[in-house]
Amino acid sequence: MSKVHVKTGDTVILLTGKYEDKYTSKGDRKTGKVVEVSPKEGKVIVEGINMITKHVKPTRVGEKGGLLKTEAPVYASKVQLVCPKCGKATRVGHVIEDGKKLRVCKKCGKSFE
Repeated sequence: MSKVHVKTGDTVILLTGKYEDKYTSKGDRKTGKVVEVSPKEGKVIVEGINMITKHVKPTRVGEKGGLLKTEAPVYASKVQLVCPKCGKATRVGHVIEDGKKLRVCKKCGKSFE
Protein backbone atom coordinates (compact mmCIF):
# COMPACT_ATOMS: atom_id res chain seq x y z
CA MET A 1 0.00 0.00 0.00
CA SER A 2 1.35 3.42 -0.91
CA LYS A 3 0.78 6.73 0.85
CA VAL A 4 -0.83 9.81 -0.63
CA HIS A 5 0.16 13.31 0.52
CA VAL A 6 -3.43 14.63 0.59
CA LYS A 7 -6.46 13.74 2.71
CA THR A 8 -10.19 13.99 2.12
CA GLY A 9 -11.34 17.58 2.63
CA ASP A 10 -8.01 19.22 1.69
CA THR A 11 -7.95 22.07 -0.82
CA VAL A 12 -5.63 21.27 -3.72
CA ILE A 13 -4.45 22.92 -6.93
CA LEU A 14 -4.16 21.07 -10.25
CA LEU A 15 -0.56 21.29 -11.47
CA THR A 16 -0.91 19.77 -14.92
CA GLY A 17 -3.45 18.08 -17.14
CA LYS A 18 -6.76 18.69 -18.85
CA TYR A 19 -9.99 19.84 -17.27
CA GLU A 20 -13.23 20.92 -18.94
CA ASP A 21 -11.60 20.87 -22.43
CA LYS A 22 -8.86 23.30 -21.33
CA TYR A 23 -5.23 22.59 -20.60
CA THR A 24 -3.84 24.17 -17.46
CA SER A 25 -1.12 26.77 -17.68
CA LYS A 26 0.76 28.28 -14.76
CA GLY A 27 -1.51 31.33 -14.39
CA ASP A 28 -4.74 29.40 -15.00
CA ARG A 29 -4.57 26.60 -12.45
CA LYS A 30 -7.80 25.19 -11.08
CA THR A 31 -8.39 24.55 -7.38
CA GLY A 32 -10.89 22.28 -5.65
CA LYS A 33 -11.65 20.22 -2.58
CA VAL A 34 -10.63 16.55 -2.34
CA VAL A 35 -13.76 14.38 -2.26
CA GLU A 36 -12.16 10.93 -2.18
CA VAL A 37 -8.65 9.46 -1.92
CA SER A 38 -7.62 6.07 -3.32
CA PRO A 39 -4.11 5.28 -2.02
CA LYS A 40 -4.05 1.84 -3.64
CA GLU A 41 -4.35 3.40 -7.11
CA GLY A 42 -2.52 6.62 -6.15
CA LYS A 43 -5.47 8.73 -7.32
CA VAL A 44 -7.75 11.42 -5.87
CA ILE A 45 -11.15 12.77 -6.87
CA VAL A 46 -11.36 16.57 -6.74
CA GLU A 47 -14.70 18.36 -7.04
CA GLY A 48 -15.05 20.36 -10.25
CA ILE A 49 -11.89 18.93 -11.86
CA ASN A 50 -11.65 16.27 -14.59
CA MET A 51 -15.38 16.21 -15.31
CA ILE A 52 -16.63 13.35 -17.50
CA THR A 53 -20.02 12.51 -18.99
CA LYS A 54 -21.49 9.12 -18.06
CA HIS A 55 -24.33 7.47 -19.95
CA VAL A 56 -26.69 6.19 -17.24
CA LYS A 57 -29.41 3.63 -17.92
CA PRO A 58 -32.53 3.62 -15.72
CA THR A 59 -32.31 0.62 -13.38
CA ARG A 60 -35.72 0.82 -11.66
CA VAL A 61 -39.19 1.72 -12.84
CA GLY A 62 -39.74 5.48 -12.66
CA GLU A 63 -36.01 6.27 -12.54
CA LYS A 64 -34.58 8.57 -15.20
CA GLY A 65 -31.63 7.72 -17.37
CA GLY A 66 -29.52 10.03 -19.50
CA LEU A 67 -26.24 11.87 -19.36
CA LEU A 68 -24.67 12.47 -15.96
CA LYS A 69 -21.67 14.76 -15.35
CA THR A 70 -19.30 13.47 -12.65
CA GLU A 71 -15.69 13.82 -11.51
CA ALA A 72 -13.10 11.28 -12.61
CA PRO A 73 -9.99 10.38 -10.60
CA VAL A 74 -6.71 12.26 -11.12
CA TYR A 75 -3.26 11.00 -10.20
CA ALA A 76 -2.25 12.36 -6.80
CA SER A 77 1.12 13.49 -8.18
CA LYS A 78 -0.72 16.01 -10.40
CA VAL A 79 -2.20 17.91 -7.45
CA GLN A 80 -0.51 20.01 -4.79
CA LEU A 81 -1.85 20.99 -1.39
CA VAL A 82 -2.89 24.62 -0.78
CA CYS A 83 -2.04 25.97 2.68
CA PRO A 84 -5.16 27.35 4.42
CA LYS A 85 -3.08 29.91 6.33
CA CYS A 86 -0.87 31.48 3.63
CA GLY A 87 -2.97 30.44 0.60
CA LYS A 88 0.01 29.17 -1.42
CA ALA A 89 0.53 25.81 -3.09
CA THR A 90 3.05 23.96 -0.95
CA ARG A 91 4.67 20.66 -0.17
CA VAL A 92 3.85 18.86 3.06
CA GLY A 93 6.30 18.61 5.95
CA HIS A 94 5.89 16.56 9.11
CA VAL A 95 6.53 17.60 12.72
CA ILE A 96 6.00 15.55 15.87
CA GLU A 97 4.35 17.53 18.70
CA ASP A 98 3.10 15.96 21.95
CA GLY A 99 3.47 12.47 20.47
CA LYS A 100 1.34 13.34 17.41
CA LYS A 101 2.61 13.56 13.85
CA LEU A 102 1.31 16.79 12.27
CA ARG A 103 1.37 17.94 8.65
CA VAL A 104 2.89 21.41 8.24
CA CYS A 105 3.27 23.90 5.39
CA LYS A 106 6.82 24.02 4.01
CA LYS A 107 6.46 27.74 3.20
CA CYS A 108 4.97 29.28 6.36
CA GLY A 109 5.46 26.45 8.88
CA LYS A 110 1.84 26.43 10.13
CA SER A 111 0.00 23.18 10.86
CA PHE A 112 -2.81 21.95 8.56
CA GLU A 113 -4.82 20.35 11.38
